[in-house]
Amino acid sequence: MIKSKEQRFLALYEPIHDRFERFCRARVYGEMEYTDLMNETLLVTFEKLDSLKSDDSFLSYLFSTAVRLLANSNRKMKPERMPSIEKEQSIPASDSTEHSMEVHLLHRALAELKDDQREALILFEISGFSIREVAGIQEASESAVKQRLKRGRERLAQILSFESEIKTGKEVS
Repeated sequence: MIKSKEQRFLALYEPIHDRFERFCRARVYGEMEYTDLMNETLLVTFEKLDSLKSDDSFLSYLFSTAVRLLANSNRKMKPERMPSIEKEQSIPASDSTEHSMEVHLLHRALAELKDDQREALILFEISGFSIREVAGIQEASESAVKQRLKRGRERLAQILSFESEIKTGKEVS
């Protein structure tokens, strides 16, 4: 029995929805609404679904599409962008737990990284892609991805330790 395009798309998308949402939330933090990126990515992916060579590559195709759309959006909006730290200073009222605060601080710290480092960390650490898959999505070599991960982790550690010192009132050197 032949599935309709809508049924095929939903069958491929539903199992990975949460993973894709986490990626979009973390990747666009402070730049735009993650739902905008999700919706636009899903629309483009649905329209191009027939060009997908294998259902196994759907997740990678979806993430690659999101990365390209975000890169295009950032290229167009570059002069208008403000530093991300100034955009998100308050935590929504519904996020009152300690865990939510930690997630907020992590997203804020991720927003301070270079785009390629942030993207590599999110894809590898949060979304669970292999280095080879991240390299394919970012259209870079595996060694470049490893370098981005290394530098991104180092910078993230600096940012988070700085915020921790401020939070506890220790003097920052």
